[in-house]
Amino acid sequence: MKEEKATLKRLKLLPNLFRRQDAEKVAPHTAMFLSRAVKDGLIHRINRGNYLNSFLYGFPGVEAVACFLKPPAYITCEWALNFHGISLQAPVVCTVVTLSTSVGKKRNIQYQGITIEFSKISDNLFFGFINHDNFYLATPEKALLDTLYYRRVIPAFDELDFDGVDYDALFKMAAKFPLTVSRAVHKYILQT
Repeated sequence: MKEEKATLKRLKLLPNLFRRQDAEKVAPHTAMFLSRAVKDGLIHRINRGNYLNSFLYGFPGVEAVACFLKPPAYITCEWALNFHGISLQAPVVCTVVTLSTSVGKKRNIQYQGITIEFSKISDNLFFGFINHDNFYLATPEKALLDTLYYRRVIPAFDELDFDGVDYDALFKMAAKFPLTVSRAVHKYILQT
């Protein structure tokens, strides 16, 4: 009973999303504390060294988890297009763009039935996102450009609603991308 109170006391000192290093600050014998808390269902392990304080705070959204795992990062591509209402198709992959080099299919995470995929982007293309609650999200224009940059096409283009797109901002941002992306933007926009 005393051990349960100590565990709950320590969990209250940890945020909803935390790393092993955070737990080391509040719990001696961190490995034992974490493994017991996971076993008891008080916390959930996302991947190596990253945890959810689910007992006290519940489960955060996919976006918050995705940006937490590989900072600095923001959500983009189909997920951001759907979030902004440009695409009505519900994506099953949440694309996260990061400056981290630990990316690729082997680094994908499954969370709440969604695949979180990480892609590296160069420093000069790491812009065009806003802070939205507990995560960063690409603007509609940047999400379109990132989609062209990573996918080479915009999936289901004929089903997109471009009413929320600022064309001046889109063309200004496109100038910073490789020429293939700029040309693709002009090709797609002429179709609308």
